[in-house]
Amino acid sequence: MRFLILLAGEDHFEKWDAADDATRDAAFAAYRAFAEAVARRGRIIEGDALSHPDTARTVRAGTPARVTEGPYAETVEQLGGFYLIDVPSWDDAVELAGLLPGDDHREVRRALGVGVV
Repeated sequence: MRFLILLAGEDHFEKWDAADDATRDAAFAAYRAFAEAVARRGRIIEGDALSHPDTARTVRAGTPARVTEGPYAETVEQLGGFYLIDVPSWDDAVELAGLLPGDDHREVRRALGVGVV
């Protein structure tokens, strides 16, 4: 089963920019431990950090589509990254999401595999 784990938190980018080397090294070690734990149960299909929300473009449906600079919603919570994992169950996905570092929250959603790509 495929699951998307969204990593979001309050002032995510400001906290990361202010982090010292030791804090960043600890986070990277935790991300590596997460990847190893996923590998024992399945696989990471994709994972990445995202650019700052200020660089986002929001495309609103219409003819023509309307494009605005910035994220979809104004909020202090920012989406900082994601993982798409393939593991046997919801329980595995939720447990693995709990291994990710930081005080950000993680939203876990099942990917339905409808093959629209």
